[in-house]
Amino acid sequence: MIEIMSFRLAPGADEKGFLAADGEVQSDFAYQQAGLLRRTTAHGADGTWIVIDLWRSDADADAVAARWGHDPLTARFMSFVDAATVTTERYATLD
Repeated sequence: MIEIMSFRLAPGADEKGFLAADGEVQSDFAYQQAGLLRRTTAHGADGTWIVIDLWRSDADADAVAARWGHDPLTARFMSFVDAATVTTERYATLD
């Protein structure tokens, strides 16, 4: 399953600080979760950011989503994000 979170940074957010928080989430939170196969972050020319996660199953993604709002690393990550711009979509893989 592929999960894509799209968002913009909060007004005045420091991009270097965000990238540091994103790196910590990736290494110290995301890759510690059961079922995460791959994670990457990308930035669009229009200022939009995306995080793409490849999960073994919906259940694995659901379990992490339940923990997302209760971890200090993810809270730091989200402190850089404009919450009003966040969208998350899931897609079934074909292979």
